[in-house]
Amino acid sequence: MCRMRRKRYTLVSPPSCSCVRAMTPRIYCIPDPQSRVAAVLERRPRKWWRVGRWDLISGAYSAGAWFRGSLYPQRCDLSPGGRWFLYFALKSQSDWPAGETYTAVSRLPWLKALVAWREIGTWSRGAHFVLTGGEWELGEPTVGDASPCRAVIGVRRSEAAQFAVERRRGWIESADTPTRGSNDVWDERRTVVMKKVQPVAGASLVLSVRGMFEAFRESPDSRPPLPAPYRLHRKRDVEELPGVQWADWTSTGRLATATATVLSLRDVKRNRTISEFALPQDEPQRCPPPDWASEW
Repeated sequence: MCRMRRKRYTLVSPPSCSCVRAMTPRIYCIPDPQSRVAAVLERRPRKWWRVGRWDLISGAYSAGAWFRGSLYPQRCDLSPGGRWFLYFALKSQSDWPAGETYTAVSRLPWLKALVAWREIGTWSRGAHFVLTGGEWELGEPTVGDASPCRAVIGVRRSEAAQFAVERRRGWIESADTPTRGSNDVWDERRTVVMKKVQPVAGASLVLSVRGMFEAFRESPDSRPPLPAPYRLHRKRDVEELPGVQWADWTSTGRLATATATVLSLRDVKRNRTISEFALPQDEPQRCPPPDWASEW
């Protein structure tokens, strides 16, 4: 007689709300070309995002828009001085003229679209600002009027490249980075090491980051984030930056870093912290932008 083997099942309870709230946020910053201001993109659970404005000189932070959907940090950009934020977004079931997937320009730290272009899916690698006024490769906008800023700044389509934002901010590939293959159309098949020298006279400090596809890595809400590893290279030693999800040099040569909860500015030469700001851990909430966010 055959004996049936009884299987044992373990009941797994869904995560409680407190567990979801405790999940680590993902932080990515986009500095303006002069590295004086940065847009702070904070990815929270349940597809929530918060946008902030970080002054890289004083260390002051201003919280802005909450957004539920998908933002693509490596397909975004910030204008000189941090006035305009160009972003690529996906918002399912959106019924406005720009559709579910779109590129838009807003006033940092808000996402009120002053102008927007409809995108056909998420194949595009977004766009970025250029200092050539009148050059708008995106064509006529689907929503809004771009003429108020078109005369002073331009917009170009971005090419597929790992660490696209970093490349526009002076980072370069290290000598030991594998060459991009001819069949790697989207530049997603190699591990890249990017480096940037401290922007002060006679500096020997170098910041590096290692990763695949992009510095910012999205991960499911149920998993821990996968930050790109940053290192600080001195003449004779290498300092790892544990917990750092984003880092770059400011215009004054200070080291700006972001962990899951803290934004900090550090004087590396004197080994002291200039400023620290603990990101508020409040719950997502929809709040209307101020009146000035609706004006160019």
